[in-house]
Amino acid sequence: MSLGSYLQTFPVVGERVFLHPSCQITGDVSLGDDSSIWCNSVLRGDVNRIVVGRGSNVQDLTMGHVSHKTPETPDGSPLIIGDYVTVGHSVILHGCTIGNECLIGMGSIVMDDVVIPDHVMLGAGSLISPGKLLEGGMLYMGRPAKAVRELTQDEIIHLRYSAEHYIRLKDNYLNGTKSE
Repeated sequence: MSLGSYLQTFPVVGERVFLHPSCQITGDVSLGDDSSIWCNSVLRGDVNRIVVGRGSNVQDLTMGHVSHKTPETPDGSPLIIGDYVTVGHSVILHGCTIGNECLIGMGSIVMDDVVIPDHVMLGAGSLISPGKLLEGGMLYMGRPAKAVRELTQDEIIHLRYSAEHYIRLKDNYLNGTKSE
């Protein structure tokens, strides 16, 4: 694992966080309690900030980055990931905001200034174009992604379950024993 500084910023890591030895985390990155960053994932908070919420997981080969601040966009585009979010394998997240209890499917790309509210499931391989505002409680799929249908109550419950499964998994790695 590599935690690196950028200028005067250094990652802030919460309690009970699992960082796989192969991940790279640089600059203005804040990792919430019980979060996990997995194999070969990169969170590069050099020109803006990255926040990963409590109990969220960023899975293998995911790239998280940001856009810098300009006179036209004084806040730039930070990357904000809410609480209990599952970010699947090989996802690209760039300067977007993801609400709580979401699942971002494997191989998806979410671009600058996208806002994904709470309880959204993004199907594998989806692409969300810059600046889109999605609707909560929905399944989105495709390139470009479109709303397919409302999530069922069981699917909404599963969003939290998925994140809690990764909390148990990271605890196994941290403790060297299987958690129940």
